[in-house]
Amino acid sequence: MAAAAIGGALLAALALVAGSAGAAPETVRFPSAQSGTTLVGYLYRPAGDGPFPAAVLLHGRAGPYSSNVSGACTLVDGVSPSPCGAQSLSRRHQAWGEFWARRGVLALLVDSFGPRGLGHGFARGTHGSAQRVPVHEATVRPLDAEGALAWLRARADVRAERIALQGWSNGASTVINLLQRSRSGGGAGFVAALALYPGCGAAAVPVRSLRASAPATVFLGGADEEVSPAACRAFLERADPSGAPVEVVWYDDATHDFDDPGPARQAVAANRRARDDVERRAEAFAREVLGAR
Repeated sequence: MAAAAIGGALLAALALVAGSAGAAPETVRFPSAQSGTTLVGYLYRPAGDGPFPAAVLLHGRAGPYSSNVSGACTLVDGVSPSPCGAQSLSRRHQAWGEFWARRGVLALLVDSFGPRGLGHGFARGTHGSAQRVPVHEATVRPLDAEGALAWLRARADVRAERIALQGWSNGASTVINLLQRSRSGGGAGFVAALALYPGCGAAAVPVRSLRASAPATVFLGGADEEVSPAACRAFLERADPSGAPVEVVWYDDATHDFDDPGPARQAVAANRRARDDVERRAEAFAREVLGAR
């Protein structure tokens, strides 16, 4: 009987842990630095009272939601009915939000696309599309990141001087553009940045000599099938040395989306190695750069 009671208690505890690990983030709304635009975001908050260091997370060209969700994912002004929301984020975004929260970092995933009627984003190779202009990674999405930064800085549970930036693909290109914009007189204040497999061509990153406003680490997969990792590495290695340092981490044979936890990407051994290494570096980043406790 005692064994049965202990077993029942153990199962209950495991169920509680499993439930909390997959808990949906809080849905929040805040203004972009682009006048007149209200954004929707998903807030992953650590346990405790804070104040916490924070990270602004920028999704890629496919948006923040799972591709398995049907419907337009349109969130005009962040309020219209939609099949998309905190419960339908992609596994990668869920995993990273939970990753940061478990390490004492408050993470805000910004949806730049849904509030502008483009929740599922764009197909590969559509930089020339006029549809992308309202959410361009060089001109519009940096303003969204600046809005997120200002919103986080106003929170009592956030350490305003310890806010980082992380982006994937199109969002990683946004990171690079924002680092240049901040140096050139735009919004400043991110303490450091992580960028995973950005596109660095002129259509995505118009500046041809990056002078970064904050230290950045850029992760590239050598077998990326969506962007040119070699061109991106060459561009980043030409970064102006008078700016903040830019580190390039190269993973042989890793593909685009190598950190996606889904079975298709993780069936590639090089992707598993890259994902493990990025997470190891991100954990060190949380401690050493953000001062997470």
